Amino acid sequence: MYSGFDPIRLELYRNLLSSISEEMGGALCRSAFSSNIKERRDFSCAVFDSNGNMVAQAAHIPVHLGAMPLSVQSAIEHFEIAEGDSILINDPYAGGTHLPDFTLVSPVYIGDSLSFFVANRAHHSDVGGMTPGSMPISRHIVQEGIRIPPVKLIDSGNVNTDILSMILANVRTPVERKGDLDAQIAANHIGQKRLTEMTIKYGLKDVNQYMSKLQDYSERVMRQRLIEIPNGHYVATDFLDNDGLSDTPVPIQAAITITDDSATVDFSGSSPQVEGSVNAVYSITLSAIFYVFRSLITDEIPTNSGCLRPIKIIVPTRSVVNAQFPAAVAGGNVETSQRIVDVLLRALSEASPQTIPAASSGTMNNLTIGGLKNEKDFAYYETIGGGMGARYYKDGISAIQTHMTNTLNTPVEAIETTYPFQIDKYAIRRGSGGTGRKCGGDGIIRVFRLLTTAEVTMLSERRETAPYGLQGGTAGKIGKNTLIRSDQKISLGGKFSLIARPNDIFQIETPGGGGHGKPDELNS
Repeated sequence: MYSGFDPIRLELYRNLLSSISEEMGGALCRSAFSSNIKERRDFSCAVFDSNGNMVAQAAHIPVHLGAMPLSVQSAIEHFEIAEGDSILINDPYAGGTHLPDFTLVSPVYIGDSLSFFVANRAHHSDVGGMTPGSMPISRHIVQEGIRIPPVKLIDSGNVNTDILSMILANVRTPVERKGDLDAQIAANHIGQKRLTEMTIKYGLKDVNQYMSKLQDYSERVMRQRLIEIPNGHYVATDFLDNDGLSDTPVPIQAAITITDDSATVDFSGSSPQVEGSVNAVYSITLSAIFYVFRSLITDEIPTNSGCLRPIKIIVPTRSVVNAQFPAAVAGGNVETSQRIVDVLLRALSEASPQTIPAASSGTMNNLTIGGLKNEKDFAYYETIGGGMGARYYKDGISAIQTHMTNTLNTPVEAIETTYPFQIDKYAIRRGSGGTGRKCGGDGIIRVFRLLTTAEVTMLSERRETAPYGLQGGTAGKIGKNTLIRSDQKISLGGKFSLIARPNDIFQIETPGGGGHGKPDELNS
């Protein structure tokens, strides 16, 4: 025994709970309708205790997982959640992130006791709004799609058909949306069943004790890691290219103060919330902080709410990293989250230069295409990877999703089978990574040829401000978005929305990662 717990039993519970999250994800992936979920795996699953603290997660999407506890807390605050209920939420101002992310929260009752929660979050490829794919260059949250406060989608085991009908009436692809929602319901059923089985086998008291001990253990390991970082005040600033409605860069500043076994993260130097859709709500900023500090620990420890206990967070309200209604937020989840990570890592690089990588591509390169196919609406959504930043000991990886996203690509075969466009080229963007003692990874070239009239929207970053290098390494190359129409090349900005014609070609070149160290140190 160690400090009142059996380390072998602790590891047993860590794996049991994580495997439940993984099995939930497997069910969601296999039963979903949309390529965004079943191919790209743009979803996340987690297990929570009776107070809504996350106790286990699968290795899914970081920007989802760090934010999901706030959705669970919001569900708890809004309802007396009975057995057989499930709460649906996507409201960014009530624990959500952006409107395409639907979160489903379900209780697990053991006897008459509400003992646990399971939840999953999935990105739906259209939830209404001003453009297909629901990732617009917007000015107001109402332009981005249907906004769902916490509602009982399932009440005492029965689907609330009025709520479901209202949701499906406000999206472009209702059959696909219903299929994906059914998959989310099925995933939570798996989680409920497995937790019930585990409790029958080991006893409710033991399961609850070790859920608590897992969080305590993660807190202790995090505090020990913070002790290894020199005490000090570390500040960094980076910029979003713009908000999509003006050319003005948007600064994000983080000040990290390390004091023994605790840390304070202060974003007081960041921009006020902006007119365009790159505002991040608090849950996104919380996710980015969770991700960065958890990544400082290389050991396999439980990833749960205990990791955040030693960290105090200061985020001014009505700022670009803590936006309030009615701010547009579609890009905050996908783009601003990446820049928050870049800023946090840059600040920590001063304190721990050999463990922090140079900047990765710093954008999810969000592309949506929508229109009609066989007189029915279609909506395609994808994020495109880039180059990973170089590390002190290793080059960055090329053509990969980094940091706050962890999705796969949509296979060319799936795209061309499902949608009225084809992929003319899909390749590594050679030479786009920064140079140094270790080189940054290269980005991607993805070329789409449209076969029908469609509305194309892009939310991307690092088209003006390059991914930084560290310790003398050079920056990665900025990305490029190009429209090729009748052999004429038209340079597009990082954020655009336009009506495309048949045979229009969109060439997306994503940024490379920054280099690490001076090149002349190669032989030193």
